[in-house]
Amino acid sequence: MMRTSITPASAAEHHARIVVVEDERTIARTISDRLSAEGWAVAIAHDGPSGVTAIENFKPDAVVLDVMLPGFDGLEVCRRVRGLGEFGVLMLTARDEEADMLVGLGVGADDYMTKPFSMRELVARLKALVRRVRRSSSAPATANAPSTIELGDLHIDRDSRRVTRGGTEAHLTPTEYDLLVCLALAPGTVLTREQLLEDVWDWVDATGTRTVDSHVKALRRKLGSDLVRTVHGVGYALEVPEGSLA
Repeated sequence: MMRTSITPASAAEHHARIVVVEDERTIARTISDRLSAEGWAVAIAHDGPSGVTAIENFKPDAVVLDVMLPGFDGLEVCRRVRGLGEFGVLMLTARDEEADMLVGLGVGADDYMTKPFSMRELVARLKALVRRVRRSSSAPATANAPSTIELGDLHIDRDSRRVTRGGTEAHLTPTEYDLLVCLALAPGTVLTREQLLEDVWDWVDATGTRTVDSHVKALRRKLGSDLVRTVHGVGYALEVPEGSLA
């Protein structure tokens, strides 16, 4: 069953639309109340099928999606809705397991939080996620950056947001794509986790370094383990095939 709470049109017109899919009703209502206080429009669903319906009908900027749901789980929800439009997905889980995080990212989640969580951090992450979604949909390539990036057998078309390596297309989530472009615009340069959090996630603190690590692992899985080099204690760099910068 879906429940919708809409803020006044004047506020909702300029702020985000969020779908909360969470079977624990107290948690769902607490999240909804906090987001509504931000001036956002919120729809609530309490199971997998209702979550898919809510996302289809509400056309959100972002989704807060619990992993454990009746009907079918949040991973299946994510699989079914990922092609419905440009919106961010922040997954919630009661387990702090990296394997679970990678599975969530693999089906299209952009971010991940473990229960119990700080409501303040949830709001901050959602604001950053909404900014990134809107930025990517309105301006896929800036005037000061190339519309295509070619590094060895890696090809990035920034207008269509398509990525191929060795002629094979890689299907990246919006966040994976943004992370790849950030690294590819400075090939061979080591970027710290803090830099990546600020540039890709729009975060200004270091609380999400595990999120960076997990997204890098997802990129390696989809594009090859040799693409991104780890500089221990510092961050990551995109490996540049010899001669590709000539």
